[in-house]
Amino acid sequence: MTTRHTVPPDGGRPAGPAAQGAGARPHAPASGGAEAPPHAPVPHPLAGIGDEAAPSLDGQLAAVRALGWRAVELRSLDGVALADVPAADIRGAARRLAGAGVRVVALASRIGNWSRPVTGDLAVDLDELRVLEEYAALLDCRRVRVMSYPNDGLPQDEWGSRAIERLGLLTGRAETAGLTLLHENCSGWAGSDAGRALRLLTEVNSPALRVLFDTGNGVPHGYRAADLLGPLLPYVAHVHVKDAVRGPDGTTAYVLPGDGEAEVEHCLRTLLAAGYTGPLSLEPHLALRPHEGLLRPGEDAADLFVRAGRRLEELLAGLTAGTGPGGLLEHAASRPGRTP
Repeated sequence: MTTRHTVPPDGGRPAGPAAQGAGARPHAPASGGAEAPPHAPVPHPLAGIGDEAAPSLDGQLAAVRALGWRAVELRSLDGVALADVPAADIRGAARRLAGAGVRVVALASRIGNWSRPVTGDLAVDLDELRVLEEYAALLDCRRVRVMSYPNDGLPQDEWGSRAIERLGLLTGRAETAGLTLLHENCSGWAGSDAGRALRLLTEVNSPALRVLFDTGNGVPHGYRAADLLGPLLPYVAHVHVKDAVRGPDGTTAYVLPGDGEAEVEHCLRTLLAAGYTGPLSLEPHLALRPHEGLLRPGEDAADLFVRAGRRLEELLAGLTAGTGPGGLLEHAASRPGRTP
């Protein structure tokens, strides 16, 4: 799918209680269910996938610190996927992160992603997870982003059973290592269908598998993100923030949060009203997408990243203060039994 990028010139708990139902259920979130007071400060950390601001760690840290944030999500360093970076360089990165006062909220892996079909060699993903177990310990991070494998010509049922089997094996490995895998609504069998995602959670049935909700992925993948969020809300432990519009020719253009068709503000309102306190990690896709080898010539990726971060802060300020139409205070007050 063709994508373009446009912008005008100017640890926490899952959200809500575990889903209830007959039969086998996913493990309930370790904590959650208590709704945050609608007037309280939002306790989640603001973070960003730093390689969308700059390839180097120094550049990534500079962009995050320019926003006044103290958290980052790591995907690559100097254009190299994190699991392929030498261990000595990860140790050095850990020292620099600690010195800058910036913590790592997640490691964005390639496990099960768009480049690794369900018919591929599972050993590749097991090896990546093994490396990231070591790097997570060095970086004091316990969360790893995964996807659920694109198809490669298999019948739908076989695709699903293979994806679930693979993620079950990977989750078991992660649980033993004290890690949590975050399944993203992106490429893969369970990436764009809430029913499939719930089946994945149910059949794997482990507290080491949770949901990473990306606000913007519904636009290029052809679904409404808010419809996906509702059923998965109890299991959301991490959020990516991006926004996009889709043109009549099927191309996707990425825009500042709130300027597109992804209903970012609505999704954030839903998460906050449910008591979500996990990371909100910016992945704007505006200028630099190193995982796909894409860079917009002549654009200042760091500047666009910071502008997207400021826009995210503005959206959150309106929601948490409740001063605008549909703000969190107003939303909470409209529910029976609640007074702001």
